[in-house]
Order: sequence, then structure tokens, then C-alpha cells
Amino acid sequence: MTVTNNDDHFSDILIDRDTPIKAKKEEASTMEKKDPILLETGCGILRGLDNGRCREFRGVRFAAAARFAYAEPTEHWDGVYDATRFGPGCPQNRAVHEHLEHPTRRFYKREFRDGLSFSYSEDCLNLNIFTPYDAENAPVIVFFYGGGFDSGLNWESAFDGSALAERGVVTVFANYRVGVLGYLTHADLKAKYGREGNFGLDDQITAIRWVKAHIEDFGGDPNNITLMGQSAGAMSIQYLCLNPANSGLFRRAVMLSGAGKFPKIGLPRPAEQTREYWTQFMETADCRTLDELKEAPLDILFDTVEKMKGLRKDNTYCTMPVVDGVLIPDRVDRLIRSPLPVDTLIGYTNADMFAPIMAWIGNRCARKTDAYVYFFDLDAPGDDNRAFHSSDLRYVFGTLDRSWRPYGERDREASSQMIAYLANFARCGDPNGPELPEWKRAGHGLRTQVLRIGSEETKMGRAAYGKLVRNFLRRGDPIA
Repeated sequence: MTVTNNDDHFSDILIDRDTPIKAKKEEASTMEKKDPILLETGCGILRGLDNGRCREFRGVRFAAAARFAYAEPTEHWDGVYDATRFGPGCPQNRAVHEHLEHPTRRFYKREFRDGLSFSYSEDCLNLNIFTPYDAENAPVIVFFYGGGFDSGLNWESAFDGSALAERGVVTVFANYRVGVLGYLTHADLKAKYGREGNFGLDDQITAIRWVKAHIEDFGGDPNNITLMGQSAGAMSIQYLCLNPANSGLFRRAVMLSGAGKFPKIGLPRPAEQTREYWTQFMETADCRTLDELKEAPLDILFDTVEKMKGLRKDNTYCTMPVVDGVLIPDRVDRLIRSPLPVDTLIGYTNADMFAPIMAWIGNRCARKTDAYVYFFDLDAPGDDNRAFHSSDLRYVFGTLDRSWRPYGERDREASSQMIAYLANFARCGDPNGPELPEWKRAGHGLRTQVLRIGSEETKMGRAAYGKLVRNFLRRGDPIA
């Protein structure tokens, strides 16, 4: 695919192709813009930024896709591609129906999106790439955000690769399709493509392949790629690690709050078993055919999402990856017995979603894969939501200063350690390094060895299951 008119790429800030629906214009980044820089790549010339800590290329389109079609990778663009502005995210229900009356929704908006305004477009398959100065054969991290497979985008306030670039790592934050645009299944799709659903998962593998093909132009080593994700992003990586067809695409995996075999209800279903859900979705949207749904305005789609919440109790499990015979070739509970032989790092927090289960399945996965595991037991300051689900993201990316929270000296020390561990792991598969507390592998015994990142120190220990259970029962989801 060739990109044209890229000096003004993503200038359309409409959430839909034609009609603005609560459109949100992109504001300037919270990072100060420096002098533009030019980079010649195999796809063409990029205009990026020197942000004072590293080189930064924003909104780099890696592919394009029509609605309910699989992505076609970008091979070339004409002229100079403007990579000084962030690109749009995938249109998502959260952008239209925020439901800020819900305390958890308010909490996460304040935590990661307050003060920012985003654009949304179906032309959303873009990357934000952070590279060290004079990088050559640098290790590469490709990060996929969480959001329950129905929300998220690649420049929320926690996401910045500058700290890792200062440690010699190229970091890539990738967008992918979510919700109805990412996971609809239909017999017509099966007839046309030989598979159905999993558009979001396909976007991820397309991004990885694009990075592998082109990251050398940015100073990265295409043979030393680490996949990293949190929550739904971690679950996606888990699925990619179970497909033999992906062998050789990446060497390592970092899964935060999403590793391991979930209970059966949370596992991907066969694609054909979710068709009935989408048939009802189409009927509710007053669309008789898939072609009509392809042309429906986005406000119709998202209003239908709201209606389906009142009609069904299985919305979450029908709007996520499915067993399609290609990207997820078989049942996950079978595939997980023989994962790809990649270096693995797993993390979870003391007040994660379903915290005891997240720790148990993560530890079990770690023992099988001889992984490194951290238990993030450092409560976020400023309220009583403990180490909530996603609280570790600001630490691993070094973005504590972008939060309203009164982080202190111990927080900054833990963040520095986590950045160093991650950079070392991306470089060679071993997070250990000089002046860092020793991090041992999980081991194969009944009790998993974990690196406990606590309020006073970082050291080897065990997961505090009693605390995990208490936080789950007493605290539940974080609230604002």
C-alpha cells in the first residue's frame, strides 16, 4: 500500500468518514516539541522530532484497512511524511459514551487521559517510535495497550519511550482496532477470507511484521524484538506466543496483568459460536447485511453497542479474540501446553483486576516457561486504590511526572529500577544488571519466586496471596 498526501496525514479529525460525532481534536503533546529531523527509510522520508531525550516519530502509518477487512501493510509513501503529530485512535464506544457516572470510568480517565484530547478515525493503524540518538542494532520493544479489547490508543499519558531510549532501546507503541471494529465475526467474512474476526489481533501481527521489516531504518535490530503488553495487550501477546506460525518474528515477551491460562469463561471462543451475537447486533442496528453494516455511520454502531448491553450479558466475551484457525489456530487451553520458546517476563499488581486469579495464572505460566515474575506491591500515593490495575505502567515507562499523584523518592527509585530491568531484558533476555537487586527466575517448584517491588525495597520473595484476596474482596475496581 502507498500512502499519499502525507504532509497533512490524519488531518481529518472526524470520528466517522463523513459525519462528525462528538469529534475530538488532537491537542499538542505534553512533551515539548523540539526541532524537526528527517529520516530516510525504505518506505520514504520521515519528518520526526528531537524531543531532547531521543528521536521521536509519531503517527507512522504501518497499514490501512477498510471496515471489517484485514490490514494491508504500508510499503511506501510519497514526499515527506509528517511524523511530528500523533495519529488517531480506533473509533471506540468510550469516545462517544463515556459513562463518567461510573466511578471506575472516572478513575481511569483521570489517571491516563485527563488533559488530553484525542482524534479518532478508522484510518488508525499507526505507530509512535522512540529511538536513541545514533542507534544501531538496538533492541526493540513493541508495546500493545490494554482496554478490555474495546478501548485504548497508543499515546495515553503513561506511554513514552524516552526513558527506554536513554538506555539504548527502540520502543514502538502500536494502535490496533478494538470493539465492534476489531472483533466482529460473520459467515460472509469466512467465505471471503477463509477466517473471520480478530481484526485487532491481525493489526498487531501486521504491526510486528512491519517493524521487523523496517525497524533497522530507525536503528533497531529486527532480530531482537520484544513484545510487551498490559491487560488486553498482554493477553494478545499470550495468544501470539501460542501460534507456531509466529516463530522467529520476536524473541521475547513481556506480559503485565494478563499472562497465563484464564478460566474457561475468559478464553477465546470458536469464531462461529459468536456469530449469533453479531447477528443480533446487526438486527439491533437495523442492518440486514454485512455490507449495510460496513456503511453504517459510527454513531449507529456505538448506539447499538449501548443497546446490546441491555440485551445481553455476554458482550465482553463476544467482542474479543476468537479461535479463527489462523491467528489462534486451536483452543487456547490446548495451545498453551506448547508455547513458543521465547524469553518471558510477567508482572501483576497487588490490586489487579481479579488479583488472586491474575497472580495464580501468571505464576503458573511463569513456572512452565521459566519466566521472570514481578509482584508490584507499591501502592500508588494520593488515594486508597492501592497498586491498582495498570498502576505499574507509569513506573516501567518513567512517566510518573505526568500524573496528578504525589509520587515520592521510593516511587522514583522503583521506576528507575523497572526501566533498567526492562531495558536489560529487551537486550539479552536477562533483566539483571549492575546495582540492581538480583532477580531470579520463577523456578519450577510449587511456590513461585517473584521479585517483590514493595514500599520500602525491591527484593526476591513470594506473592502475598492473603493481601491479594483482601484487596480483591474489600477494594474491587479502583474508584474516583
